[in-house]
Amino acid sequence: MGHSRQDKAASHDRIVRIAAGRFREAGVDGLGVAELMQEAGLTHGGFYRHFGSRDALVAEALDEALAQSRATVAAEREAGAGYAEIVAEYLSPAHRDAPAAGCAVAALASEAGRLQDRPREAFTRHIETSAETFLALLRARNPAATRADALLAVSALAGAVALARAVSDPALSDEILQGVKEKLTALAGA
Repeated sequence: MGHSRQDKAASHDRIVRIAAGRFREAGVDGLGVAELMQEAGLTHGGFYRHFGSRDALVAEALDEALAQSRATVAAEREAGAGYAEIVAEYLSPAHRDAPAAGCAVAALASEAGRLQDRPREAFTRHIETSAETFLALLRARNPAATRADALLAVSALAGAVALARAVSDPALSDEILQGVKEKLTALAGA
């Protein structure tokens, strides 16, 4: 007996959500199809009933990871967080230590340039949206803030988390997060 469309859609969404987290944790090439399908509770052979190719999965999973990142910032803003609070949360040890649930940009920026067109276009749209978001956040504190300031903030946030995750010295990792947080907070005139 076959699965209903609803069951298939639920399985598809589960695969994409799992892949989004695992790609942030292990990188695009760090997760095999068989491992992903097993984690989703499905057979390896069922993969192609959901995706035309591994590249199609990568595109959807990156879209999902980026959407999750935008949703996190949107939820923080809805809860009343401003620029300084969002910067502090992003540059926290908790975010650094949870790559699977963290920002897709910090986790996957170094890989994005090697991906196919659709994932790179999604990544580009996300950076544009992030720049707009951070420009609005900055201007709420500093009306003279520019798009270059917003791009600096977005770049420094993702770069700091990526470096803090990459170094083997915990003290240096904390120093990276704290130092960038101080400089970005000063950028807003806070």
